[in-house]
Amino acid sequence: MTLDRFIKIGYKEDEARIGRLKEILRDLGVECARIIEEKVDLQFPALEYLHGNLNDDETFIRLVIANALVSYQLTATGEEWWREFSEYFSRNPAGDSIKDAYAKFLPNSRTNRRFIQGKLKRLERIEPFLQELKLREIEHYYMNMSEFRNALAEALGAKKNTKTVVFAVKMFGYACRIALGRFIPYPMDVEIPDDVRINAYTKRFTDAPPVVFWSRIAGEVAIPPLHIDSILWPVLGKHRAVMERLKKHCPKAQLVLELREI
Repeated sequence: MTLDRFIKIGYKEDEARIGRLKEILRDLGVECARIIEEKVDLQFPALEYLHGNLNDDETFIRLVIANALVSYQLTATGEEWWREFSEYFSRNPAGDSIKDAYAKFLPNSRTNRRFIQGKLKRLERIEPFLQELKLREIEHYYMNMSEFRNALAEALGAKKNTKTVVFAVKMFGYACRIALGRFIPYPMDVEIPDDVRINAYTKRFTDAPPVVFWSRIAGEVAIPPLHIDSILWPVLGKHRAVMERLKKHCPKAQLVLELREI
């Protein structure tokens, strides 16, 4: 949806709050988002642990994509789920079929026990796509993450802005940084995950749909939506270890935390 369309609809806005939001985000920038993603988000070291144990970049990235696609309706925090995933597949190689590997993993999972059959069906749909992901394709998709999003959505038979699809793009980016050893920012046209916390936070600023609002803000502050999601994530959560890591690793931690008070 274009900015013209946004203005035409005439959503209510708190201009003062939005102005301060944009000031903070511009000051933080993509580099702050990257620090949060790599040094604060507990999912990142979980992936580093798995990568170090697998010694197989292709399998590692396939597993990360698969895991992102079943990361919903959890029975614990996302951080605990990704740690369990990392530890499990470090000890239990996935073999030829990721779907079959998850058929053994999920029924005994401590942190992801709901809707197992639906999740396995999703993995069954995506498995042909994952099996075709060789290192050359992975490198291409990392440089063209919008294309990766589109291909993933098509393989799933899902809309490209579905929460799990855009989350899978985010985790794919994490995995590629680890496996390929370089940072590429997320594209501007991959939208923010539309979840409960983002919905509630957005209402402080506007009654516009969150995806529409944050896509607009992203363009105005030159930070892609998925990186804005990373900046907001520690602000909207209550994980003590995350707060400690934010203060330890992020030089602009107090500015990030100010986002809670707007």
